[in-house]
Amino acid sequence: MEIERLSRSFGVNAERRKEGGFPDFYASVAGKRVLVLADENTAAFSRRVTDGMAGCELKYYTYPEREPVADEITVARAMKEGADCDYLLAVGSGTLNDVAKCAGFRLGKPSGVFATAPSMDGYASGVTPLIENGFKITRPAQTASDVLMDAEVLRAAPRIMIGAGVGDILAKHCCLTDWRVSSYLTGEPYGNEAAGLMYEALHACEACLPELIAGRGEGADRLMDALLVSGYAMVIAGNSRPASGAEHHMSHFLEMDFLRRGKPIPLHGVKVGLGTMVSLYLYCTLRDRPDFEGKELVLKEAEKLPSPERVRETLGAFGCPVRFSELDVPADTVRRMLFEAYKIRDRFTVLTLYCTRGFMDKAADEIMERFY
Repeated sequence: MEIERLSRSFGVNAERRKEGGFPDFYASVAGKRVLVLADENTAAFSRRVTDGMAGCELKYYTYPEREPVADEITVARAMKEGADCDYLLAVGSGTLNDVAKCAGFRLGKPSGVFATAPSMDGYASGVTPLIENGFKITRPAQTASDVLMDAEVLRAAPRIMIGAGVGDILAKHCCLTDWRVSSYLTGEPYGNEAAGLMYEALHACEACLPELIAGRGEGADRLMDALLVSGYAMVIAGNSRPASGAEHHMSHFLEMDFLRRGKPIPLHGVKVGLGTMVSLYLYCTLRDRPDFEGKELVLKEAEKLPSPERVRETLGAFGCPVRFSELDVPADTVRRMLFEAYKIRDRFTVLTLYCTRGFMDKAADEIMERFY
């Protein structure tokens, strides 16, 4: 998969650093006033991109927090700083990318990102998940005009951040299955083009897992490709179906709990990875549950999935938590998550299947034993 060509078809300049930096990006912003948005963790990487922007007027804003939260206050700060600029450039990954996309969209100005870690799949998506009044709400934003990638930076990212990106990609096994199952049981349209593109990227990334785990070769580059493709698949589908299912709903449920308790929020892909193990367990044990109309069709899809043990082993190799108790989340919260997370989105998933048919009462005890 040639990610640069594919990205151009979606109007995104996905540019890898070469000798001289990022010439296509530099040419596009020449003569413009650019806001460089960072936080205390990522500000040190700014010069990796700005040293070649001699033709620009640069304005810097660094959030005083080491890990800012993507909420209305954080977006408002970016909008205030970017009001007199022509372009907003985030230096970071998840939160900063989301903030720049949202602020740029609301200001009517293009935005881009210098990626500091292959840790999540929102780089090229056209929406932004924001925390509003303690709830995670997906809001309209814009697709980044530029995604700038430096192989040296991506490969040197903390292993747990790389593991978070892997967790976000392995989750596609579950969310794509959720989508197909919904098409069988509810008649929801299934997008073959978007799903096919996502599966291609997923399998290419899985083929590079040994390199990623060993910290060598092009594994981080292929992971980043898959994360970008996830955004494009969402654009094709017109929603987040190709990239988000029950595993993401569980992550969102936990995120809101961390916010309510005033606790630091674990990496998105870390929480999604745990949710992926739960979803896989629900699918792989479905044959043991009572019959329902369409069960055989669902079981055929479940047979194609990897085991939860395989995902646990993979994520554990990156130092990611493989039990919910490792996240400092109470057991009763995890149990409530199993029964309530499916209500977060009006979307049929394996959680919906279990909760609406009464299967979760027994399954919850099994999950708590294996994954808490």
